[in-house]
Amino acid sequence: MAEMDASPFSLISLEDELTCSICLSPFDCPVTIPCGHNFCQDCLLATWKDSYSCPQCRTHFATKPELKKNTVLSTVVETFNLRTSKSQASLIAEESNAEKEDVIRCDTCMEAEASQTCLTCMASFCEEHLRPHRENPTYRLHQLSQPLGDLSERICPDHHKLMELFCSQHSRPICSLCLQQVHKGCSFISPEEQRNLKESELRSNLDLLDGKITKFENVVLEIGIMQDKLKDSATNRKKALAADYQQMRDMLARDEHEALNAVDRELESGQTKLKGVVKKLTENVGSMSKAREEIHSLLSQSHTLAFLQASSDFKATKFKDPSAPRITQDPKVTATQASSALLKEYLTEILKQPVEARLLKLKPELNTDIVASDAVPGSAPASSGSTGSQPESEVTKPPKQKRQPRSHSPGRPPVNPLFQPVRMPTYMEHSGWNPHQHPPGYFMGPQFMGPRPRAYKGVVPVSCSSGPQWAGPGPQGPGPQPKSGPKKKNQKQKPPQATEANMGKRNQSMEDLLAFDGKDKPKGCTPAAESKETPETTDIPPNITSAEKRTELLKYGTVLTLDPKTAHKRIELSEGFTKASVSDEHTNYPDCPERFSVCSQVLASKGFLRGRHYWEVRLSSNNFIGVGLAYSSIDRKGPTSRLGRNAQSWCVEWFNVKLSAWYNSSETVLLNPNPKRIGVLLDCEEGTATFYNVADRAYPFHSFVFPFAEAVYPAFWIFSSGSSASLCKLQA
Repeated sequence: MAEMDASPFSLISLEDELTCSICLSPFDCPVTIPCGHNFCQDCLLATWKDSYSCPQCRTHFATKPELKKNTVLSTVVETFNLRTSKSQASLIAEESNAEKEDVIRCDTCMEAEASQTCLTCMASFCEEHLRPHRENPTYRLHQLSQPLGDLSERICPDHHKLMELFCSQHSRPICSLCLQQVHKGCSFISPEEQRNLKESELRSNLDLLDGKITKFENVVLEIGIMQDKLKDSATNRKKALAADYQQMRDMLARDEHEALNAVDRELESGQTKLKGVVKKLTENVGSMSKAREEIHSLLSQSHTLAFLQASSDFKATKFKDPSAPRITQDPKVTATQASSALLKEYLTEILKQPVEARLLKLKPELNTDIVASDAVPGSAPASSGSTGSQPESEVTKPPKQKRQPRSHSPGRPPVNPLFQPVRMPTYMEHSGWNPHQHPPGYFMGPQFMGPRPRAYKGVVPVSCSSGPQWAGPGPQGPGPQPKSGPKKKNQKQKPPQATEANMGKRNQSMEDLLAFDGKDKPKGCTPAAESKETPETTDIPPNITSAEKRTELLKYGTVLTLDPKTAHKRIELSEGFTKASVSDEHTNYPDCPERFSVCSQVLASKGFLRGRHYWEVRLSSNNFIGVGLAYSSIDRKGPTSRLGRNAQSWCVEWFNVKLSAWYNSSETVLLNPNPKRIGVLLDCEEGTATFYNVADRAYPFHSFVFPFAEAVYPAFWIFSSGSSASLCKLQA
């Protein structure tokens, strides 16, 4: 130990290793457990009540380990405590010496403690050497103060005079000569006044910090309460899940028991039947053996008359040829075995699916519920055809047409009438189709559909205002049929293929259920059998006469940025919050109530309630993207948060090759001009929003008319990976 004390090695650096992880103090009677960790004996025994495990690594011991004192570690701890006590004693001695050194001495005798300091003589004096200043009238004008140890710091380095002033402009102490030369004309105060001002400022900052600290502590407390609630909620959910799975296990166990009992009953019945057959066959064998013996006895007769007499009395018994009985399986057992195999296959298929996709697989009518919650009464079914074995689609009555709104600006087109919904065909409602999987035999148009039935082999493209769609034989939706646009001879559009490019990665969020539920099909389409050529979409819409000069719209131009607090985690903002793009990887945004959590959408940071406002948006592609408006009260979490699927938002949406206008779950199919730049004119006074295809001029293609209940915000929906929408800088 003496060698250890004399060595330069210090145990102070081993304080963490010599500290018990339970009481956070140096070891007291340290013991070592089988996993190799050390603890105070009393601390360890206090933690061992119902079970025996290491408090540090959580290793569980079946039985209570035998505890023995670690003598080597105990010796090291004693040495550490001794060194610590010595270091503390030396530290106290050094502090006392420092206090002694801080005592201000008399500048005359250099021994006695100074009583006061003369700011005129710039020296400190004890009571004995201070007598001339008290008794001699010559020193009456000298300024005395409490003993000061920093007199050299109070002397001006330039003029060697006492710095008794403070320059407010340069924030530094100065002497009287500095005020007359370098700092001439500067405002000044006394150092005491400057100190009072600084103290007041620091106290106000201290009050602000105290308030901030209190707020932060309150938030920390709220987060702690939220953590407790989250733990309780997780515990309750775990209990509910455990109960559900236990019930399923109990049901399977009961079903297994019944199935095994049915097999046992079938076995017992078969064995009973076979035993009866064996008994009867055995009796026949006995009769035949007896007859054989009688025949042998007759053949052994040597006298002819006796043989003839005996053979005439013998009557031969006829026996049928034996055959193994037929054992038929109990239909209940056969059905049980087949159902168990199918159930196993079904469960295997279900459990392969992601958790989000199991709902539609287990209960296909949930897809209809999502459609209803997503509110699409103006959309068409996933397939407009019907087979001879399936009931035809039911068509609802069209709503009353709204009055044409009065014109508020030149060239604003009238609001198109809304098409009415057609119910999804029965074969699609009960097919259990999952939008996340598309095995061979599935086909895709502007929206994914279920498996094509045999009666649908003759499916042909149809022509309507939104471009080619898939349709089959069956009734068409109500409402006026849109007229065909300009045609090109000998040109037919091929139906879109279900490729990975237009399918995208659909299983990223609950928005998949909203986007591909077979409800975006337009109605009012004319079968291709009546019109062999499909309309061609052009960059310029047909209503060129209503085009406006872009310079007239730029008068109402406004600068917009996107609000990162509302962006879905798939939305990535860039270029100074003016560009929104979507990716498959989530951005690490903080959670907040304003953020969209289901649909990949984002709002602008500015809303409008009065006046006219105009902005333009550049689209990277016209595929699965939407531009619109929304109140700040729009739902952010639920399935109805999609733009246009509620009463708090309006949008024009490109869904594959189809352009539609959506509001309150009602769809209006539009002619698709395939614009690259969209202009939006919002007239708050008239209550209208007009959308333009911006090229050399602005061509309006749709308007919304609605009363303003609150401020509306520009809104954007982007779904396809790699697609983006950018707010344009408005330049003439």
